Amino acid sequence: MSEVIVITSGKGGVGKTTLTANLGFCLAAKGMGYRVCVIDCNIGLRNLDIMMGLDHQIIYHLVDVLDGKCNLSQAMVADTRFDSLYLLETAQTRDSSCIKIDSWKRLIQQLRKDFDYILIDCPSGIEGGFLQAISCADRAIVVTTPDKASLRDADRVIGLLQANQLRSIDLIINQYNPDTLSRYAQTSLEDINELLAIHVIGIIPFDAHIIQSSNEGEPVIRKKGQASEIMKKICQRIEGRDVPFSHIKKKRFIFH
Repeated sequence: MSEVIVITSGKGGVGKTTLTANLGFCLAAKGMGYRVCVIDCNIGLRNLDIMMGLDHQIIYHLVDVLDGKCNLSQAMVADTRFDSLYLLETAQTRDSSCIKIDSWKRLIQQLRKDFDYILIDCPSGIEGGFLQAISCADRAIVVTTPDKASLRDADRVIGLLQANQLRSIDLIINQYNPDTLSRYAQTSLEDINELLAIHVIGIIPFDAHIIQSSNEGEPVIRKKGQASEIMKKICQRIEGRDVPFSHIKKKRFIFH
């Protein structure tokens, strides 16, 4: 059975799009081999195609499909590095008001027939585009960084997800660096756990290799190192596996 996962955040700039791309890469890679469709819902501010290294292949986009200007297969871009990974990019010169919710739901139902996972890169914030993106989701992954502004916005988004009857909500903490907690006023894992109180499936330290990979449109999992292993373990937790957080030294952190 297919699963629709919306990757969201309250605040922009927390690494949500980078994470969406790499989750898609990892779930479709050899060893997992799921059929994965990644959808960019950041209408007017699209970047997922760049993160995936597919920006020169976009001809039609999501809004063209919904407007009937092309069929779904024409807008889907196959990632030749992974046999079962596809991107459905969005429009760069429109806004979220151009999407009708009924058309969006029909599109997702059509994609469910062909894919194991449908990953939706949700717009940051809590406006109309956010509500449209989450309307078909089976579960949500909230991405935050340890700074107070990101955490407050993540808390707001979690409340809205719950208010919209989305009960399966996981958390990924990005750019976590325990060595700079006091110096840069980052919040500790214990305090994040107490504040947001949802299931944590990933803690990603700051890693310049991730930024470099994103700029190059290359999958993190193709590079050796900690970031690659962490991404693989996040995907295993998405599958439902009980995988330890071996790179976290703080023993007293309790995961919800």
